[in-house]
Amino acid sequence: MDFKGKLIPLLFAAASGALMAIQGTFNSVLGKVIGLLEGTFSVHLIGTITAGILLFFLGNGSFAKMGSVPWFAWLGGPIGVAIIFGVAVSIPKLGVGVATTSIIAAQLLTAYLIDHFGLFGMEHIPFTMLKLGGIILIVVGSKLLLN
Repeated sequence: MDFKGKLIPLLFAAASGALMAIQGTFNSVLGKVIGLLEGTFSVHLIGTITAGILLFFLGNGSFAKMGSVPWFAWLGGPIGVAIIFGVAVSIPKLGVGVATTSIIAAQLLTAYLIDHFGLFGMEHIPFTMLKLGGIILIVVGSKLLLN
């Protein structure tokens, strides 16, 4: 797939990244006002309602296949709670920029480990020296942003 074929998915990924910073900020404000766990619960409740509405109008999958889902795929829910809670805790203490820098660095490291080892049923995508160079640049950039 050439760059043109990757443009739409890249735009979706970039938009998701921007929304993550905004979401973290909103969740932090919510947690300060009503409490961290209450805010985390509220975010997931509202997200569940939103997903239910989207499912009603746009869903085309099959709940009948739930039994064939690998056990670890169900951990997305509890991990989501941990993420929302962790972001809501870190942003007020670190600021949106520093917290997001830390989040991105950890995401990249984890993502490349998943790709390189083909973990959780993902396609094996080897780690290359070029990617190592990119990671080094990101780490150096992150260090500059954290100062």
